[in-house]
Amino acid sequence: MSFLRQDLLYTLRSLRKAPGFTLVAILTLALGIGANTAIFSVVNAVVLAPLPYHHPDQLVIVWQKNPQGRNISPSYPDFQDWKRNTHSFQDMAVIGWQPRDLTGPGSPEHLSGWLIGSGFFRTMGVNPILGRDFSPEEDQRGGPHVAIVSERVWKERFSSAAVLGKAMTMDGADYTIVGVVPSGINLGGAIDVYTPISQGDPLVINDRRTHAYVVIGRLKPGTSVAQANADTNTVEKNLGDLYPKFDQGLSTAIVPLKDALVSDVSGTLLMLLGSVGLVLLIACANVASLMLARAASREREFAIRAALGAKRIRIVWQMVAESLILSLAGGTLGLALARAGVRPLLMMVPGEFPRPEHVGLNSVVLLFTLGTSVVVGIVFGLIPAFKTWNANQQPSLQQGGRGSTSLHHRTQSSLVVVQTAMALVLLVGAGLLFRTIRHLSNVNPGFETHQLVSFKAALAPELTKNPAAMRIAYKQLIERIQGISGVQAADLTTLVPLSGDDNEVPFWLGEEPRSIAEAPRAVTYSVGPDYLRVMGIPLIRGRFFNAADTVHSEQVIVIDNALAEAYFPGRDPVGQSLTFGRVGSFRIIGVTGHVKHWGLGDTSASNQKEVYISFYQINDQWLPVMQTSATVMVRTPLDISALLPAIRNSVYGSGGGQPIYDVHTMQQLVSGSMATQNFPMMLLAAFAALALLLASVGIYAVISYSVAGRLHEIGIRMALGAERRTVFQMVIEQGVRLAVFGVGIGASAALLLARVLSSFSHLLYGVRAGDPMTLAIVSLVLVSTSAFACYLPASRATRVDPMIALRHE
Repeated sequence: MSFLRQDLLYTLRSLRKAPGFTLVAILTLALGIGANTAIFSVVNAVVLAPLPYHHPDQLVIVWQKNPQGRNISPSYPDFQDWKRNTHSFQDMAVIGWQPRDLTGPGSPEHLSGWLIGSGFFRTMGVNPILGRDFSPEEDQRGGPHVAIVSERVWKERFSSAAVLGKAMTMDGADYTIVGVVPSGINLGGAIDVYTPISQGDPLVINDRRTHAYVVIGRLKPGTSVAQANADTNTVEKNLGDLYPKFDQGLSTAIVPLKDALVSDVSGTLLMLLGSVGLVLLIACANVASLMLARAASREREFAIRAALGAKRIRIVWQMVAESLILSLAGGTLGLALARAGVRPLLMMVPGEFPRPEHVGLNSVVLLFTLGTSVVVGIVFGLIPAFKTWNANQQPSLQQGGRGSTSLHHRTQSSLVVVQTAMALVLLVGAGLLFRTIRHLSNVNPGFETHQLVSFKAALAPELTKNPAAMRIAYKQLIERIQGISGVQAADLTTLVPLSGDDNEVPFWLGEEPRSIAEAPRAVTYSVGPDYLRVMGIPLIRGRFFNAADTVHSEQVIVIDNALAEAYFPGRDPVGQSLTFGRVGSFRIIGVTGHVKHWGLGDTSASNQKEVYISFYQINDQWLPVMQTSATVMVRTPLDISALLPAIRNSVYGSGGGQPIYDVHTMQQLVSGSMATQNFPMMLLAAFAALALLLASVGIYAVISYSVAGRLHEIGIRMALGAERRTVFQMVIEQGVRLAVFGVGIGASAALLLARVLSSFSHLLYGVRAGDPMTLAIVSLVLVSTSAFACYLPASRATRVDPMIALRHE
């Protein structure tokens, strides 16, 4: 072991004597390893790490599938039948979305909430921190008002004091707290409060036509997803026979819970991990090139040591040890860079990315960084070591011998070509996504996005005791907001475009279909009479709602031109009738332009047809249900921060202090709708810029090394009459030639990867994976940057004094 200690000490002294080389190598590796560590921390938390529940591999989501093949949420009665009649599950639980407005204790606050059945936490494998789950007696209509709160609410509202048995006022009613659960239960957003599902609105709970719930199942040990799916499909087929009007044509689809949470983002994250891996390979190639140059300068030293009896394996070990020390030092610095970069990285992550709270530098990430550092150190250390092993050391012992510099130069040139090719792949990816964002930015969403603000406001419970009072309260609220100085227009809607919210309602023309599942669906907005003016949506035909359209007048509806073209081709739909299940028949009074509700670039099979009904024609049964979705849209040139105090005064003018929440500008929603492309574009652009920098440094190093080794040749050329311009051009051409070779290889790889990687190609909009313009621009940028990197070595070559170069010979 003593020789290992001697070699390590010798390596450290050797690196200390070359501070420039050491610093550049460590910084280069730190950038590559740090970027990989930061991205891996996200991939590990979101994709690789198991869900934070007991036996998470047994958890699944049970969907219904409609005749069109789309997964839809089941109804509560269907869930109850599944739970009673299936045999593949240990437990089955149901979730319904139910936000709450908390008014006590403390200041008003809007809470995200779930309706859950008794046994939900048992199904999830989550133990309460305090208290218990709901009992079957509490989970029934008319049961006591009880609630379970999250750890966050417990700590912030009750200062972690004894909370069981205490009351909290939500939506004008007092609820007794019976439990506290961890805040980490996140199936699409952190939840603050849970209440029994059977105490929900019976209009929704008891109807098989209301597909509004999420069903979680825990499989029995040894039961596969396929077996469970066959089991639930058998039950669903029987339900179709029993309830043909509601369930005929429906089937089931079971998806592992983790797949359901991360499937939309796992491909993108793994693609980004592969992309940042290319950056690390470029960094390794750069350091390997530096090590080759350093090995070439030490060939005489190695030859003398070999002549004095040193074994070649000992010399190779010293070079590998040197690379390992550099790599571990780079990994340590890279870890610090990753730690500083994780928070900015999370700020870039789209809101729909699951489990961001679990991202961090944990033991798995630390092991990844250590393993990466060791592997990287061995890889880039072995390249110069093998060159030294195979080199003929006899010329190096001769006075003035130049050794095998040509061999090293060929290897360095090959590394530069590989670097350039990988940099081009990253640049092409970033360029395609950049062009995608440009195309999306030019898409007309169907409404005017500028100077538009949305928010929700909870009205005082005393103003919403009955539907009539609720309509008056909302009408007065809108009138007060319209009177605010600087507000150009304002009105209500229950659905905001580009927000990701959904309200698809089955409809039909003429005779009712034999099964509701087979009926077409339309995205349904319940809006006020001034909504089109607020949004800037064009009215193509007929009229929109007015003050005369109330709950006591004829039911009327406005459709968009997509529905009109699909169901009334070549004829005027105004005056025709359209029927909604459970609501009745509506007379069409107008046609509007189509709004891109699902996203600017959405071309999927999602429902693209839209209808508008008057908010003030929602019947008494449904108005309390729709209240939680009521959103105020405001058009104003004022900044939202300047407008918000006046809005609060208008809301509070209707009663006690109620929370205002979900405040967004439409520009924020537009940007959020492009987050799926924006996030990878920004990261790929950063990786590509880093790769371009490293590739340029690599070309600079190779050309500088080449010029230093060709001083004699250049001196002779200039002594024989070569002009400085010719020498300058010769050096530049050498670097450009390497870049062109790399561009050729990289272009082929980029075209192949862009077509093969579905996780990348599905991100594109308005541009093909093999777009020639992007490839041409990126290639030109890369070749131009390479030529610029050769400028300093070429200038140095033109300053060679022929007499000095010849005198050294």
